[in-house]
Amino acid sequence: MIRLAQPPRADWQRIVEGQGLIWHTADGRPYWDESVHYRFTAAQIDTIEAATAELYRLFLAAGDAILADPALLARFDIPAAFHQPIRDAWAAEPPALNIGRFDLGYDGAGPPKLFEFNCDTPTSLLEAAVVQWDWKQAVFPALGQYNGLHEALVAKWRDLADYLPPRVHFAHADEDSGEDALTVAYLRDTAAAAGIETVPLLVDDIGWDHDAHRFVDADDAPIAALYKLYPWEWLTREAFAPQLADSLATGSTLWIEPVWKMIWSNKAILPILWQLNPGHPNLLPASFDIPDGDAVAKPLLAREGANVSIRRGGRVVAEAAGAYADQSYVYQALYPLPEPAPGCFPVIGSWIVDGAPAGLGIREDGLITGNTARFVPHVIEG
Repeated sequence: MIRLAQPPRADWQRIVEGQGLIWHTADGRPYWDESVHYRFTAAQIDTIEAATAELYRLFLAAGDAILADPALLARFDIPAAFHQPIRDAWAAEPPALNIGRFDLGYDGAGPPKLFEFNCDTPTSLLEAAVVQWDWKQAVFPALGQYNGLHEALVAKWRDLADYLPPRVHFAHADEDSGEDALTVAYLRDTAAAAGIETVPLLVDDIGWDHDAHRFVDADDAPIAALYKLYPWEWLTREAFAPQLADSLATGSTLWIEPVWKMIWSNKAILPILWQLNPGHPNLLPASFDIPDGDAVAKPLLAREGANVSIRRGGRVVAEAAGAYADQSYVYQALYPLPEPAPGCFPVIGSWIVDGAPAGLGIREDGLITGNTARFVPHVIEG
C-alpha cells in the first residue's frame, strides 16, 4: 500500500462533472484528488475484503445480542417508541439494499481495524463506484481496481424489484454542499438501470395524510416505498415521530434502509462489539468509560468527524467542532494511521452491498477525518 503522485488529467473537472460529481472542489482545493493515488497488492486487497466480510458477520451477531437484551439497546439513546419497530424489522427482514461503508485503519501490513460503520446514510458512493473507475480506465488501463460497486447495486435493485411497489421515492435533505443530492441521484440511476421507476423528493416535502394514515409526497401521492438519505435518529426526533411510529407499525411505507440500521450506525455498537469479541484482530478496544490509555472520543450519533477528539497521555491533542457535544460518548483505542505525506492520513472505506464486500474508496485528511477530507483513487498492482 503505497501513495504515488501523477499529473491530474488536464480537463478532470469537466470529466467528473459529466459523471455527476459537481461537488469536486472544497475550500479552494480538490475534494476529488487525482494528483495522487494508492497502489495495493492483490494480497492486501484480499486482506481488506476478508476483514470486511468478517466485520459484517460480527455486526449480524451483535444485532442479535443487542435486540435480545433491553439493557444493551438502552445504551443507544434511541427513543423508546422505536425499540419494538427495530426488533420487528430485524426479525422480518424487509426488502433492503443493505449497503454500507466500513471505515478502516490499515497500514498495508497488519489487520485492518474498524473505526465505525456508515450504513444508514453512507456518502462518497459515486466517487467510489464510478469516478475512480473511470479515472483508472483512462490513466492506468492495464491495472486493476477493487471495485464492483456499480454492478452490485444494479443487481441488488433488480433482486428487489419484485418486492417493491411500482414507484420508489428517493429523499434527501436540501443541504448546501449538494453531496446528499449527488448520492441520491446516483442511487436513482442504479435503480432505474434495474427497471425501477423512481421519484425525487426532499425530506421537507414529506407530508402525512391524516385520513389515510400514511406519508405522501408534495403532490399528495402516497409514498409506498422510500429510500431516504436522512438519518433515522433525526427522523425519530422530528415533529412527525408519532406518525413515523404509526407507519412502521402498519407497514404503510416501505423504508429503505430499514429502521434497524439505527443500531449498526450508532457508535454505541463499538463497545458492545468489543465486549462480545474481546481481542478480535479487526476490532479496536472500545468502552463507554474514559480509558487510561490513548483513545478517540466519539459522540454516539456524530457525523463527519464532528466533536471527535483524540487523547494521548490524558491530554486532548486534536479535536473537531460540531453540534454533538451534549451527546453520550464512546471511547475507542487510538490506532496509529500511516502518514505517507506530512499531515496526510488515509482511511479506507470498504463497501458492502447486500452484506457482501463490493469495493473500496480512500479519504485523506488530518488526524480526524471530517467533511473536507479528500477522496483519492486506488489501483491494484499486477
